[in-house]
Amino acid sequence: MNSARLDVATLETLVSAAVAAPSIHPTRPWRFRLDPDTVTLEIRAVPYGGPRPADPAGRAPHLAAGCAVLNLRVAVAHFGWEPVTRLLPRPEEPDLLATVRIVGGDGDVPAPGLYDALWRRHSSRFPFSGRPLPRAVLGELAAAARAEGALLSRPTPKETERLLELAEADHHISTDSDPAARSRVSAPEPLAPRGCRDRLPQRPAHRYPAAVPARPLLAVVTTADDGRIDWLRAGQALQRVLLVATAHGLRTSLLHQALDRPDPGARLRPGSCGAGHAQMVLRLGYGPEGPPSPRRAAQEAGTGRGHRAVSRPPTPPAHTTPTASRSPRGARPA
Repeated sequence: MNSARLDVATLETLVSAAVAAPSIHPTRPWRFRLDPDTVTLEIRAVPYGGPRPADPAGRAPHLAAGCAVLNLRVAVAHFGWEPVTRLLPRPEEPDLLATVRIVGGDGDVPAPGLYDALWRRHSSRFPFSGRPLPRAVLGELAAAARAEGALLSRPTPKETERLLELAEADHHISTDSDPAARSRVSAPEPLAPRGCRDRLPQRPAHRYPAAVPARPLLAVVTTADDGRIDWLRAGQALQRVLLVATAHGLRTSLLHQALDRPDPGARLRPGSCGAGHAQMVLRLGYGPEGPPSPRRAAQEAGTGRGHRAVSRPPTPPAHTTPTASRSPRGARPA
């Protein structure tokens, strides 16, 4: 298997694509390091500096890293190369979550639209409309999760209502304790009516027409087991679902509160979304695009031998696809 020849500009684009992934909490808990001899990108965990009473095992950072791995795979395939991915490749290095070796030659044809979607995807806090999701789109979302070794299921109507109530309560707690957050959701302009089932921050009515769906669509990513490697697979499944949803014009948001609440009785109830271990709850629908979420600069995510500082922000780069030159050893970035 021959390694691809990788230049600095392409490396910057790949890392920018990876860091465009969501993090469950706003920490971006990853670092990227290039082994120039094998043209392999390492994804390493960054120690979390704050308390994690609801997530002592670090499930959320693994999910976030899995999302970044999926974005990296999509970007590598976009350039015509093959991403050879290994999860937890060295047990003696627990901070090494994954490696992606970039191999020249004919790789798998990437799913259409995913590369463009990864630059446009962001969580939406705006109201969703009541427009139903087509059955064919729901099928594609479920297939996206299965492609990464996970399942996408829907909680029962009763559990959906309970989860939305938890999300509403958490939103009020976060804004009540954060003056800046209160200023973002309080405005002197007329506010659109918000129904009890439209659990999102209020927005000016004349800018964003309000529509209260009969019941928002929630979906749950589940895995058969619940170890570190399963969390990484779940993250890749989650991100593929998010990218497919974005490609179809859907808006999405993550309801991690359903899994992270300190009180076990307030979390997602076992069996309410089928068998398996729930890894993430997401909300899907149609609505205004809204502003993109702030991203960590790619230069902050890349360190290590052979890796230069990346200054390009995670936006679609203007470039031509480089030639995937075959070489027994990967070229060191100039």
